[in-house]
Amino acid sequence: MSTTTATPAGADDTVAAARTYQVRTFGCQMNVHDSERLSGLLEDAGYVRFDEAGRPEGSDAPVEPDVVVFNTCAVRENADNKLYGNLGHLAPVKERRPGMQIAVGGCLAQKDRGEIVRKAPWVDVVFGTHNVGSLPALLERARHNAEAQVEILESLETFPSTLPTRRESPYAAWVSISVGCNNTCTFCIVPALRGKEKDRRPGDVLAEIEALVGEGVLEVTLLGQNVNTYGVEFGDKLAFGKLLRATGGIEGLERVRFTSPHPSSFTDDVVDAMAETPNVMPSLHMPLQSGSDRVLKAMRRSYRQSRFLGIIDRVRSSIPDAAITTDIIVGFPGETDEDFEQTLHVVEQARFSSAFTFQYSPRPGTPAATMGDQIPKRVVQERYERLTALQDRITYEDNQAQTGRTLEVLVAEGEGRKDAATRRLSGRAPDNRLVHFALPEGAQAPRPGDVATVTVTRGAPHYLEADDVSGFAVRRTRAGDAWKARQARPEPESTGPRPVGLGLPTLRRA
Repeated sequence: MSTTTATPAGADDTVAAARTYQVRTFGCQMNVHDSERLSGLLEDAGYVRFDEAGRPEGSDAPVEPDVVVFNTCAVRENADNKLYGNLGHLAPVKERRPGMQIAVGGCLAQKDRGEIVRKAPWVDVVFGTHNVGSLPALLERARHNAEAQVEILESLETFPSTLPTRRESPYAAWVSISVGCNNTCTFCIVPALRGKEKDRRPGDVLAEIEALVGEGVLEVTLLGQNVNTYGVEFGDKLAFGKLLRATGGIEGLERVRFTSPHPSSFTDDVVDAMAETPNVMPSLHMPLQSGSDRVLKAMRRSYRQSRFLGIIDRVRSSIPDAAITTDIIVGFPGETDEDFEQTLHVVEQARFSSAFTFQYSPRPGTPAATMGDQIPKRVVQERYERLTALQDRITYEDNQAQTGRTLEVLVAEGEGRKDAATRRLSGRAPDNRLVHFALPEGAQAPRPGDVATVTVTRGAPHYLEADDVSGFAVRRTRAGDAWKARQARPEPESTGPRPVGLGLPTLRRA
């Protein structure tokens, strides 16, 4: 059967050069994974990934992509300013590039909706968190109608994992187990933008993981706004622990991680599953937000300091080598000096291996944004500096304590920005610490996806170094093979002729 590509009504009969795309991602891991789906959708529709660095010398090919997609975040500070700044930069580019299109999706698009086109009328498409799969069709509709297309759905159109995906890594992958959130934290707008929690059936999750492993993936990270409430939609409160245990039966799957749990629903069965399932890694991200019971109540975080520290103690008792990370907000409305001291107390007690620390800023649409007693910026800044200094000290001490340990490091791509200068490679230890390691003289370098056995020689403030090569060893893996195969497979020529389906059905050779 010959290959046939459907073309939109009114399109030229001649085969056009493939249109290029670029996805720019802001925000959390959920957005990163959604961007993999956006890329997959566009490539499935015939677009080609834009690579400015790959443009041939002397080529007169355009230096900007034909389509730029912004996958936005509404949680980060000044998210809207960053978006409109980027859109403003592209306005003159689009003016001199007839046919260029700009699309805005993600949480900020879900929140601002038609406001984006009002403020930036050169935007062609606005789509929300519930209809990611509509992007190619919306782009074509905007081209055909010569006007902006805004489509925001109030509920999930299709579970995103059913959409085509262009995985960024051949050796590590994100796997969504749920979308949305049933919590009502007063500082967070995510439930309003992502909707109520929707869970995938365990069999679907495991089937996706098995397929990924079949392609060479060694490590998966299970994603959800609140992974440990997984199962609420189909009535199984122990579903997440069962899912972790089930991943242990997938042959070839060496590493399993997850993010993020919520302390209020984190139960002992999950700790037991982590401890008793060998491929579940000894790393845990457990968001604290505040150490003050009074502030936690104002945040509508349904746990208190004693419960949080109890979880940390149980994890450390069952998994002594676990590296625990956290999120902390400084300067929540009404936070007193005593409240902040309680946060410092918990940080000292918990001894997180690292922490993502944020200065509170109001998010329109959240209850906290209208609360009285907003903390002055100078007070928030002073507290923030004290917190980061304390956490930096703990992180450094914890890293120094790793000296002499022998670790299996999953070699990664792009983790070590100074690797060329230091003549090291980089990767992640089982507990997810970043490790920069040296190679023995004349040794064949491991590939991303291979596993290197290294001995830690120094704990630096934010990473580990392993320069003792006496016990160095490499295990070449299927993931490394997959990485090598991807390098050998050329990307489609972005300037050559290729049929473009633009989101309409395409018949391909079996």
